[in-house]
Amino acid sequence: MLVRVRSKQGTVRFEVDPNDDISALGTKIAEHLKLSDYSSIGISDKPTASTPIKDLVGKSISQLGIGHGELVFVTYQEAVASNSSQTNNVGTKASMPSDIKQDPIDDFLEKQDGLIKRGRDSKFCKHAANGMCDYCMPLEPYDINYLTENKIKHMSFHAYLRKINKQNKHNAKFIPPLEEPDLRVKTNCSGTHAPWPEGICTKCQPSAITLQLQQYRMVDHVEFSVPSLIDNFIHFWRSTGTQRFGYLYGRYEHYPDVPLGVKAVVEAIYEPPQEDEVDGLTLVLPWNEEKLVDEVAMNCGLQKVGMIYTDLTDDGSGLGKVICKRHIDSYFLSSQECCFSAAMQNKHPTASKWSASGKFNSRFVTCVVTGNSNGDIDVSAYQVSNICTSMVAEDIIEASVDPSVVRVKESTPDKYVPEVFYKYKNNYGVNVQKSAKPCFPVEYLLVNVTHGFPSNPSPLFTSPISFPIENRPGIDSQDLKGLYRHLGLEASGNVHVDYVSDFHLLTFVKGTTLARLAVSHEEKDANQLAQSTGWQTLVTIMNLS
Repeated sequence: MLVRVRSKQGTVRFEVDPNDDISALGTKIAEHLKLSDYSSIGISDKPTASTPIKDLVGKSISQLGIGHGELVFVTYQEAVASNSSQTNNVGTKASMPSDIKQDPIDDFLEKQDGLIKRGRDSKFCKHAANGMCDYCMPLEPYDINYLTENKIKHMSFHAYLRKINKQNKHNAKFIPPLEEPDLRVKTNCSGTHAPWPEGICTKCQPSAITLQLQQYRMVDHVEFSVPSLIDNFIHFWRSTGTQRFGYLYGRYEHYPDVPLGVKAVVEAIYEPPQEDEVDGLTLVLPWNEEKLVDEVAMNCGLQKVGMIYTDLTDDGSGLGKVICKRHIDSYFLSSQECCFSAAMQNKHPTASKWSASGKFNSRFVTCVVTGNSNGDIDVSAYQVSNICTSMVAEDIIEASVDPSVVRVKESTPDKYVPEVFYKYKNNYGVNVQKSAKPCFPVEYLLVNVTHGFPSNPSPLFTSPISFPIENRPGIDSQDLKGLYRHLGLEASGNVHVDYVSDFHLLTFVKGTTLARLAVSHEEKDANQLAQSTGWQTLVTIMNLS
């Protein structure tokens, strides 16, 4: 039979005989962990406590209640401890990797208690004003009733992390609770068969996949700093009738509307080189200047947080209405778009000290500008699930001709594809499991993300006049003469500080000092820029252009 064993190195499966002594399993675990013996290994069916295997010698595996497919938790002592111990509000006193640099929002949320405060219930609370009971005590951030009542479809990532770490509260040994799905055939199988692809067994083949709604989301909300970001972006479609793609640059902040929530605050949209068509577009990624643009964003305190593209068709009424293509009876993201989103999320993983690999999932979001049910232009935001990104990475799924379904590939002599299933409710309201081959509905891969605009906008870039947007031949043109006019050098000879604060201008000039001035608006940065030889040379060239 197979027994799954989880340690701080991850989860591994061992084939054992149920009548074997527990020491046989202990020896296999020790060999896998590269320990001399099993004397320091503890085992349990719960991660909160463990019993040394040496104290269980003499009992068979079945006598200890370990059956086929059971998951057991293992702790052990290493000869050299390289991690430092620390206590945190996620719920675990643990030794965690100290060399993983997380996003500041993760460090901030880990220090919050995350509890949902509740007032005194006038009907059920019988205690004094300074008392507390079950009807008014704070709720955990993952409380299912609270999430349901407030129509929160997915709990936040940190609420999910708090939930799965609660069981490790009293465990002195740190077992990383986050684990990326491993859909690859194990190459170091201890079986007697030839290595893959010549041979395979139940120990080295990946487990079957059951698709279901992902409990959590890495980003809870997308906030565009000003409405003009979207207006300027769709202006291209209004002018040409063709679709457009752009990268979202911004930062991550706390989103208080969801317990321990995270929002992506978008400050700029950069449009890379592309070939636009009426019903789609063509991209060549990465493009030549991608690293330079990322560096400009970094100098402004920003990073790439997602992508956005249009899918718009005028309805021909002359009223400014568009066709609603994406709805519950068609699709929200096509299978091709899901695969593209998964590839982009794989390219931009999230650093996490709660994962054995040092990274987990991604906060990269996908936004689609399309028509809603009223025929108005609207934005929809999504991510794809972690299992989707893993299946795309391992080339298990692919786009279908029908955009509403995803196709599961067949195994080949060189590529093993595990079984994939999905569950649905039949006409009688009963949950039924069905094979996902050859195709399954695309919605099993989607994670919904809300979006909006701030009540009191305070954008990072404040130029009163927009600099021409890049890579828009025939509509916008970026050149030195236009830069000279935009900066106000024609009238006064001096740079207008506010006019520098435009992301498209910064990516055109690509100057570190200029980027600093664009976000600080401080006189000292303006003086430093004016005195720099690079700026003086640029002004001279602009005068001659």
